[in-house]
Amino acid sequence: MLAANDAEAKARHVLREKEARMKVLVGYMSQTGNTKKVAEAIFSQIQADKELKSLEEIKSLEGYDLAFIGFPLQGFAPANDAKVFLEQNSAGKKLALFVTHAVPEGFEELPGWLDKCKEAAAAGTLVGLFDCQGELAEPIAEVLKQSGDPKMVGFGNMRPATMGQPDESRLERARAFARDMMAK
Repeated sequence: MLAANDAEAKARHVLREKEARMKVLVGYMSQTGNTKKVAEAIFSQIQADKELKSLEEIKSLEGYDLAFIGFPLQGFAPANDAKVFLEQNSAGKKLALFVTHAVPEGFEELPGWLDKCKEAAAAGTLVGLFDCQGELAEPIAEVLKQSGDPKMVGFGNMRPATMGQPDESRLERARAFARDMMAK
């Protein structure tokens, strides 16, 4: 038992030393606050030299050993500003993406939408992708419900089920994701 504890202690020490030499960015795009909550949860778990910035504040990913980049899904794909940012800045960079959306995590079409996020970051080295449900903002829900498209109306009607998301369990999953990514 002592040997196992020694090995675990040594592994934690090696990880702390690795993190101490790293510079990490947590960048995010958030319109309603969902993605910012997830960004803050991720940021809280990083022991390295770190920065938390909105995508608007980021000029480049140069100088970072790892960049966590977060954004919402919009129109079944990454938000356009995030997509453009990734396409222009991810080449040769180590990335971990985090994505918020209004649908439940098990929603049938979600994997295809998340693949579009991965495609936007294809020029970099993607080490992980985290996604979670966020609260569908009331103004967006109303626009969807008035669209006349039955599918969009259905999404708009999902709003009550999204209230309070991301909840603490989803934020804890985001924190665990950050720890896992830092260990890679």
